Amino acid sequence: MHLGKELLYLTRAEVEAVGLTMSEIIAVLESAFRERGEGRAEMPAKTGVHTQPDAFIHAMPASIPAQRAVGIKWVAGYPANSKRGLPYITGLLILNDYETGLPLAVMDCTWITAKRTGAATAISAKYLARPESETVGILGCGVQGRSNLEAVKAAFSIKKAFAYDTHPSRSVNFAREMGQQLEIEVIPVDDPRQAVVDSDIVVTGGPILRKPHATIQPGWFAEGAFASLVDFDSYWHPEALHQVDKFCTDDIAQLEHYRHIGYFQDIPPVYADLGELVTGRKPGRQSPKERTIACNLGLALDDIAVAPLISARAIEKGIGKWLPL
Repeated sequence: MHLGKELLYLTRAEVEAVGLTMSEIIAVLESAFRERGEGRAEMPAKTGVHTQPDAFIHAMPASIPAQRAVGIKWVAGYPANSKRGLPYITGLLILNDYETGLPLAVMDCTWITAKRTGAATAISAKYLARPESETVGILGCGVQGRSNLEAVKAAFSIKKAFAYDTHPSRSVNFAREMGQQLEIEVIPVDDPRQAVVDSDIVVTGGPILRKPHATIQPGWFAEGAFASLVDFDSYWHPEALHQVDKFCTDDIAQLEHYRHIGYFQDIPPVYADLGELVTGRKPGRQSPKERTIACNLGLALDDIAVAPLISARAIEKGIGKWLPL
């Protein structure tokens, strides 16, 4: 590599081929959230443009001095893409040199976005779920359903999962694939209630909607359970949310920004952000009976923590293409 003369370009397949494990991603994210909780990371609120209803293209910059990591993700989420045979989430990540600001690498962000989102759920669950949690309910059997189940399995002794999707064939395929991959029992269910009532950990991963479809009703969420809302509050009836004891997020300022533009119109008060939980500034779960929720919005911090590991390992393995600046 010649600094200032070339950069490393990594396709989605090449990012995946680097071979970063979920356990490695969870570890580096927890370190990044500790830096954030201690006030040692810089991360402006994401900003974006919107060309279609419930679609977005966001700019997400961050700097983590302890990792000498700085960069930006330019990511799009278009729910209608599935009808075109295209992925919901697409985008690129630019990693810069910490000393000079020069671009070091450009990489597809799709794999990173999926994995770091699952990792953030696992970290939240470490502080908010019961340690003995064994069952998981997945509502939304797409990319996020897969990565979140993988991450939770990496952090807990999960034995069984329930899989629900509005398209039953997806839950069947999900159950077969993830059961084999993770070597646990995964049961496809036709009723969303089945994926919630008997689960220690619930993950909702459908499209992000300004107006929730409110599938999860009051009384479904079990005493002592933990939920990760990957799709904001889209799956939840407001009364069900108000039955929880602790409602947390990864970034309060960002949640308030979303509330200002029309999301999160009826949620409980926010108890803590993930940085506060990781640093111990606020206690996580304090009782086996508490119902807890983490609504992680997805932060630039997550992506910029992972990108340097991807870049360094790609260089070690000779993966990617060097392009002139």
